[in-house]
Amino acid sequence: MTEQKIQEKRIGELEAKGYFVIKLTLTNKNGIPDLLAIPPGSDVLFSEIKKPDGKLSRLQEFRLKQLNDHGCKTEIYRG
Repeated sequence: MTEQKIQEKRIGELEAKGYFVIKLTLTNKNGIPDLLAIPPGSDVLFSEIKKPDGKLSRLQEFRLKQLNDHGCKTEIYRG
């Protein structure tokens, strides 16, 4: 399964739970996760999409830690 298909699956799951999902394509922060999922009440979730055997880059690991340290929820979603 491609990352795009996994991403589409995750977007559908999140939207079914009531999240407002934004695919981040161009940001001012390199390595930011692929999806921004905002639930009602605004408890933001950043979702990095990877194939089951996909690896995070060091920059992606840094960004996820940075977001966690800032109090945001993060996940690495592999389908």
